[in-house]
Amino acid sequence: MLNVLYVTVPDSYLSLEGETVVIKREENVALKLPLHNLENIVCFNYTGASPALMGACADRKIGLCFLSPRGRFLARVSGKVRGNVLLRKKQYRVSENREESVRIAIPFLIGKIYNCRKVLDRAVRDHAAVIQDTDALTRASQFLKDCLFNLKACTVLDDLMGIEGSAARHYFGVMDHLILHQKDDFFFKERSRRPPLDNFNALLSFAYVLLTNEVASALESVGLDPYVGFLHQDRPGRHSLALDLVEELRPVCADRFVLSIINRKQISGKGFVIKESGGILMDDETKKKVLGLWQERKQEEIIHPFLKEKIEFGLVPFVQSLLFARYLRGDLDAYPPFFWN
Repeated sequence: MLNVLYVTVPDSYLSLEGETVVIKREENVALKLPLHNLENIVCFNYTGASPALMGACADRKIGLCFLSPRGRFLARVSGKVRGNVLLRKKQYRVSENREESVRIAIPFLIGKIYNCRKVLDRAVRDHAAVIQDTDALTRASQFLKDCLFNLKACTVLDDLMGIEGSAARHYFGVMDHLILHQKDDFFFKERSRRPPLDNFNALLSFAYVLLTNEVASALESVGLDPYVGFLHQDRPGRHSLALDLVEELRPVCADRFVLSIINRKQISGKGFVIKESGGILMDDETKKKVLGLWQERKQEEIIHPFLKEKIEFGLVPFVQSLLFARYLRGDLDAYPPFFWN
């Protein structure tokens, strides 16, 4: 699996030198890396990149994404459209059909709610001795189980979103019980974003941004349009299909990651700052630490539940994108969501 280069220093400028990406700060070279070692470049800066580097990334199918220092999406550099044009035409045609969109959206939410339930059940199984209220987790898990049955009967998108919203409220309603250490610095009362109002939400939002960017790149790599979705409606600048696919991956790839690095005390509350607006941000050192841990997590190996093959965790977005493309082409009878075992 190729690497992702994260540029976190706001005043960094990226340029091309032969087959190498060069990162400069105040005209001084801070880092050089061969392009062939990279799969994606994610920039948390405003200074930007040279047109030559943008062109080279587009030609070599290296994702180049610009985010604000806070992690908000700004832009993505894309080259020529890749993949079978018939696949994209099928994607556009199906997305305009409300009934078909609902049928496609159901597996995304089944995967999400199943994985949310698995996170809760695994916590009860592994940490019952230290969790203050295991009954609350068990009740939430049972509610999610009921939601799974209700999803299958949905024929209208609004009904799907209603079930998803109820499931999310019950899931996040017990999230604080999963934070086992550093409770003074990390706690969860409710989901807050733009800006996040506590350390845990700041981490969660950051992980969601990283995951969404990787899913969008994976969708492009298999020839799909990440902006045209089925559960999330089209909106200028929004990766609707990427957000669809992220739903099933969030509990496993993002939520568990955040809980893990907190409970293992791999980060501390000292690395967060409060802005005048009341929002919480990570400082540069903490952001770098989180990105390093994110890359380490992607190297872990799992058995894919559908393929029954050993893959690295970081390849899950690509595999799911490929399976979804095969489903749209008619090679699969149904899209198999990612079920965490």
